[in-house]
Amino acid sequence: MATTELKSGDTDGKIFIGKGDQPAWLTLALGNRHGLVTGATGTGKTVSLQVMAEGFARAGVPVFAADIKGDLSGIAEVGEGKDFILQRAKEMALTFQPDQFSTVFWDVFGEQGHPVRATISEMGPLLLARLLDLNDVQEGVLNVAFRVADENGLTLLDMKDLRALLDAIVPMTAKKDEVDPLADVRKSALSFGNVTKATIGTIQRQLLVLENQGADKFFGEPALELKDFLKTDRDGRGMVNILVADKLMSSPRLYATFLLWLLSELFEELPEVGDLPKPKLVFFFDEAHLLFNDAPKALLDKIEQVVRLIRSKGVGVYFVTQNPIDVPDRVLAQLGNRVQHALRAFTPRDQKAVQAAAQTFRANPKLDTATVITELGKGEALVSFLEGNGTPAMVERIMVRPPTARIGPITPEERKAIMNASPVKGKYDTAIDSESAYETLQKRIAGTAATPAEAGDAAGGGGGFLGQLGAIVGTIFGTNTGRNRLSTGQVIARSVTRSVTNKVVGGIVANVGKQIGGSLGSSIGREIVRGTLGGILKR
Repeated sequence: MATTELKSGDTDGKIFIGKGDQPAWLTLALGNRHGLVTGATGTGKTVSLQVMAEGFARAGVPVFAADIKGDLSGIAEVGEGKDFILQRAKEMALTFQPDQFSTVFWDVFGEQGHPVRATISEMGPLLLARLLDLNDVQEGVLNVAFRVADENGLTLLDMKDLRALLDAIVPMTAKKDEVDPLADVRKSALSFGNVTKATIGTIQRQLLVLENQGADKFFGEPALELKDFLKTDRDGRGMVNILVADKLMSSPRLYATFLLWLLSELFEELPEVGDLPKPKLVFFFDEAHLLFNDAPKALLDKIEQVVRLIRSKGVGVYFVTQNPIDVPDRVLAQLGNRVQHALRAFTPRDQKAVQAAAQTFRANPKLDTATVITELGKGEALVSFLEGNGTPAMVERIMVRPPTARIGPITPEERKAIMNASPVKGKYDTAIDSESAYETLQKRIAGTAATPAEAGDAAGGGGGFLGQLGAIVGTIFGTNTGRNRLSTGQVIARSVTRSVTNKVVGGIVANVGKQIGGSLGSSIGREIVRGTLGGILKR
């Protein structure tokens, strides 16, 4: 039987995944139709993920993947021809050729990778409410806080900005002849209804819990630029971006919210491209069930919409979890490329899960899919990839090909060497504490800062209509030298420029409206996308 080098096994716009009665291929042109990798712990999901990531990278497609256990980091180092790898290659009539892939490590905590940061404004109130586990009333107050920040030109960058803003909107009874330096801020909040001290206190306590979990390291500057995920190396192969998530998994809600924010930012920033010969980026979401656990219906609706629409941006999303029933049916229906490892049926619930998994495949008369799922050995899988005009192929039982890079984690010394040679070294490694809402409010309290109205009257002060219009123009055309010091309104304007042109006009009119007090500007402003879920969520 003829042999094929693993290194060159991907051909004609396809990625070679494994082999059963016939080879199993994932078509690159259909790689943006999303996918699902499932199976019980220890059945080979991580290896399948690595095989797919290697294939996309070889084809010049950048990859982003969360590494829960550290095993995926081996993709950065040359593979080893161990006995079990050589044996599997021999059984599949393949010649093993060791390989390695250009890798960038990221870490929300900045310990084992480059720090990943976002500003409070970019996260937005919906995802923050989800992150803080707020009820409807508390979420409403959080929305009020963001609106007050918009109307008073307060930039929300980090958690101390949000804390200071929440304190500033608490109603205050001034003593006789006492001047409240934040009276205009409190008045803005009161225009949206009563804000109680008890509700503010609850939100503040939830913020403290979040800080104790290390989330304060995530919010701040310099904020992540997604273009750094969309790079290829000098050989034209896609960069593999690995999120170090072993510590992040101790805060599962932070993990899920962070990845959802990242996905929504991709949707917001990338232009419409339709169906390409290959994806612009492939996004692997490990432990995907955490995204959907206890999520309110409104959030599930938006997740479904993002997954459905981000395909047109050239992004493929691959969920990795233990069982297909972890993913809601409406999202599951969008996942065309399937890899199913073994499931165990020890309890009635397990048996129902096996039946549900079997029913997600296009039936093969040669296989009893439900029975085979319980019989699969380590490294074996049932697969069904999209073919032709996007229809699923019949389910096939295969042996997954061995990866060409190392299987298993790298050493701390190897990680350090990779980070020292990283293309983004030094860009994100040092935090920046820009002047924002916290500093502005402190100056107001101390009597050293002008009110928004006074700032608007100051010639050339940058706080009035001309200043805001100039900031918006600078944001649109890239002339704003203070990229990392955008106000909340400017962040919204940036979000608008990434969407359709009529939203740009709406954003400018909204800023004008706020300065001249026009109701038109205010109403359009309320409709501007916050940036939470791209162009989908609107207030």
